[in-house]
Amino acid sequence: MTEFSPQTQAVWDAAYNTPEDCPYEHDLAAALRAAADQVVPPAVILEYYERNESPVLGKAIEVRNKLLAIAAELARSD
Repeated sequence: MTEFSPQTQAVWDAAYNTPEDCPYEHDLAAALRAAADQVVPPAVILEYYERNESPVLGKAIEVRNKLLAIAAELARSD
């Protein structure tokens, strides 16, 4: 198997470590949540709200929230 970067491995693991009886949409949702965490780690959100309300960090959080919204919609699609 190909060796992935730690960030890619986190997304791969999230997509393939869901229970066998979960629908495919849950795999996709888990992968999107993991990707959001890799691209914009939760620590960035804390930094933004506690110390540094820069426009760049704000935009990163906006992108993260959009990814999480897609994941939530997929998770509800049973």
